[in-house]
Amino acid sequence: METFNNKVAIVTGGASGIGRSLCMELAAQCSHVVVVDINKEGAEQVAATIAEQGGQAHALHADVSDEEGVGDLVSQTFAAHQRLDYMFNNAGISVTGDARDLQLDHWRRLIDVNLWGVIYGTIAAYAIMVEQGYGHIVNIASLAGLLPFPINTPYSATKHAVVGLSLSLRAEAADLGIKVSAVCPGYVQSDIYQTSTILNAPREEILANIPFKLMDTTRAAKAILHGVARNRALIVFPRHAQVLWWLYRINASLLGPIGYKMVRDFRNLRTAALALNE
Repeated sequence: METFNNKVAIVTGGASGIGRSLCMELAAQCSHVVVVDINKEGAEQVAATIAEQGGQAHALHADVSDEEGVGDLVSQTFAAHQRLDYMFNNAGISVTGDARDLQLDHWRRLIDVNLWGVIYGTIAAYAIMVEQGYGHIVNIASLAGLLPFPINTPYSATKHAVVGLSLSLRAEAADLGIKVSAVCPGYVQSDIYQTSTILNAPREEILANIPFKLMDTTRAAKAILHGVARNRALIVFPRHAQVLWWLYRINASLLGPIGYKMVRDFRNLRTAALALNE
């Protein structure tokens, strides 16, 4: 089983949500953490908090949709430490809305961040890890990467792609000494619910209709590192996510009624919101 003591870990999207909790937990387990985020001040605050608690961390500013920027942060980290043990490609965004209301720019932005951002981080880290002969790439996908997620179709599409990328590369990487895992959390108390775009529906009512209790991000980070330490290909949690995934694998049609209800509930809110705007 892997340990995180004296390891070097990059975490994108490290300023908030699951990313912040991953940074804190890795530092608590004696890793040197590189906190990466488009929010420079937020990343610096996380790194400062870790340092105040006796851990090792520094912050880097980067937009994961920028290929050169991601490549630079990975190469800078390796140059500073002469090793890279973990690459957590965590940064992600979402858009909630009826597909007929989405613009192509919504699709492009999600693909740029959620898919290309993961690809850039994976490829940059993989090149270094191949040379050093070890390392672990951890790509944060979602339960929406294993199941259909209506009213979040672009998000689900990108997360399915991240799962496919991770599992395919895992098979290639194994004989080179490199591990690859995909993380597929269900409903977690992440900042994504407050910062994501919601089209033609009130945010407060959408959040009130979340069907499961949100898991605390600290518990989520611990679950992720538990799975990483055991080199699991897919890290699925909490229990509701495991049960839904199990049902879907038994018979995909079992989840059909849930999806239809999600769509109809959202469209009721959408209709009311559009009527108010007329």
